[in-house]
Amino acid sequence: MLADDIAPRGRTALRGRTGTAGTRTARRPAPVVRRRGTLLPRPPGDGPRRLYERARRTWDRPLTAYYLILGSALLITVLGLVMVYSASMIKALELSLPASYFFRKQFVAAVIGTALLFAASRMPAKLHRALSYPLLAVTVFLMVLVQIPGIGVAIGGNQNWISLGGPFMLQPSEFGKLALVLWGADLLARKQERRLLTQWKHMLVPLVPVAFLLLGLIMLGGDMGTAILLTAILFGLLWLAGAPTRLFAGVLGFAALVGFVLISNNANRMSRLACTGATDLGPKGECWQAVHGIYALASGGWFGSGLGASVEKWGQLPEPHTDFIFAITGEELGLAGTLSVLALFAALGYAGIRVAGRTEDPFVRYAAGGVTTWITAQAVVNIGAVLGLLPIAGVPLPLFSYGGSSLLPTMFAVGLLIAFAREDPAAKAALAMRRSVLGKGAGVRWKTMRRRVKKRPSGER
Repeated sequence: MLADDIAPRGRTALRGRTGTAGTRTARRPAPVVRRRGTLLPRPPGDGPRRLYERARRTWDRPLTAYYLILGSALLITVLGLVMVYSASMIKALELSLPASYFFRKQFVAAVIGTALLFAASRMPAKLHRALSYPLLAVTVFLMVLVQIPGIGVAIGGNQNWISLGGPFMLQPSEFGKLALVLWGADLLARKQERRLLTQWKHMLVPLVPVAFLLLGLIMLGGDMGTAILLTAILFGLLWLAGAPTRLFAGVLGFAALVGFVLISNNANRMSRLACTGATDLGPKGECWQAVHGIYALASGGWFGSGLGASVEKWGQLPEPHTDFIFAITGEELGLAGTLSVLALFAALGYAGIRVAGRTEDPFVRYAAGGVTTWITAQAVVNIGAVLGLLPIAGVPLPLFSYGGSSLLPTMFAVGLLIAFAREDPAAKAALAMRRSVLGKGAGVRWKTMRRRVKKRPSGER
């Protein structure tokens, strides 16, 4: 039986070498015989390692940053609209307003912001650079108008608003973040192209004086939170420009000294600093907001009390739909909801860093890094204050909290990141290939549909 098995193989192999006419042909592979009771070896790369490699290849695709930025920003905005409606109903009823009053205003701002996002995502980098100087000039002009009596409006002790008529208000300092990012990125890119950033005076002037001008106008209105974020953007731009350690430390030390003087000379800011990590309301209730924010998070548990079932928003927690909306999210959606929000911000921050790190255009690198620093720092300051890890700075959670003045420039900045992600050469090639494939597929389907239509005889209806 063994000889019978071997003989055909030998003849087959001989025919495979010479063929019928003696010419050399391809050799056929010998059949694999599996004995009973034996197991075939598992192919290499199967199992967890194969899954890891597949996930890594997917993560390294050219369009990953593009989809991360677009998807995470839109999800944060939509979830923020839901939470604004849930957190602001009681506040609106207290003011004798319809329950959906704040939600409708935020929805209008989200629609306008979405239009700005897609408009910014379609603009080339040259147009963004051209808009930087007019945007900075208009922002400084509006911030000066805020300080004129009769034009500027004070809310919560801070005079940083301009009335647009009716219930609509504008906070120009929020647009100052976007103006500093675009103008600073264009300035540093021009100096890098001329190889001037190796000199410390060109790195600081006029970037730092203009940033201090914006900071001074903001601090005239008493908005310490926005000033902190503007300082973070300035340091982010200097870091991306490669500022020396001594220069960076000097600017940081000067800013810390100015911040200490401004905080120590204001009783309200000192009380906020003293309430960091507080678990007691205090003798006069000065830590009421900080403590009730912790109460809201603690009562949420793993999955929350349910959407709309918050207790703290019934007059216990001040500003539930603006500065402390993250606390209401934790109470109603639990730890799962708060971790989801954190994951979305982490994805947005990672994608922004990836765009800034993979580009060769200096303007794109500075602008993407500045926008990522802005959104990440604002999210950290807001969430850190709600968790009791940082003083309450009075800044909203970007893309999430109520406030059109904060939402509009932030969505435009997200559109910047999307435009930069699209301009990456590999991403541009992938998008072009996808369009061509979709176009061919649509043509094939259309031709197929036309073939299937049978001609009807004349006179038939």
